[in-house]
Amino acid sequence: MKNVTIYTGPLCNYCEAAKKLLTRNNVEYKEINIATVEGAMDEMITKANGKRTIPQIFFNEQHMGGYDDVRALEKENKLQELLK
Repeated sequence: MKNVTIYTGPLCNYCEAAKKLLTRNNVEYKEINIATVEGAMDEMITKANGKRTIPQIFFNEQHMGGYDDVRALEKENKLQELLK
């Protein structure tokens, strides 16, 4: 299983939805809150090719996008395959 990292922020409904999606798919993830971790926002923006919205989700170092992107993978039954 790949290492999953999700960059989140406070009061973010999409962040909560993304974490629930990962949990229901039995995916362990590392959460980095950009509001509380020094330098995390700059790190996220760099890794996500300039994207500033949260959440931003990575499988290993591959940028998967935000909640809508990962939800689309789940709907297409591609999520589990990409996590292998």
